[in-house]
Amino acid sequence: MKLLDIGVLAEKSGVSPSALRYYEEIGLIESFSRHGLRRQYAPEVLQQLALISLGKIAGFPLSEMKGMFGKDGSADLPRQALHQRADQLDLQVRQLTTLSKALRHVAECPAETHTECPKFRRLMQAALHARK
Repeated sequence: MKLLDIGVLAEKSGVSPSALRYYEEIGLIESFSRHGLRRQYAPEVLQQLALISLGKIAGFPLSEMKGMFGKDGSADLPRQALHQRADQLDLQVRQLTTLSKALRHVAECPAETHTECPKFRRLMQAALHARK
């Protein structure tokens, strides 16, 4: 097996060496050995890093991602958690779409000032209530 030096792994994955060390510290990845002071990783760690990156994009905290790997480091994705996160993302997309449309309306509103625009006033009220 050809091991990847931490610098090579960082270059291939786009993950900084400090992040790789942190991921190892919290148990997300594991180094195979050391060459001098430099950590060496199995090539399979690249796939784990891709999964970690995808999980971060999807909004999963690193603490939850630890449970997305089997004992051998292969992906073991909890389907229920994926469904829940997808539902949360769908809701966020709907909310952001609504907000985007409202902002576009306000930007193009013919009212003399934004505060005279009824839609803008509703948007401000909704923002107040959303903070509660």
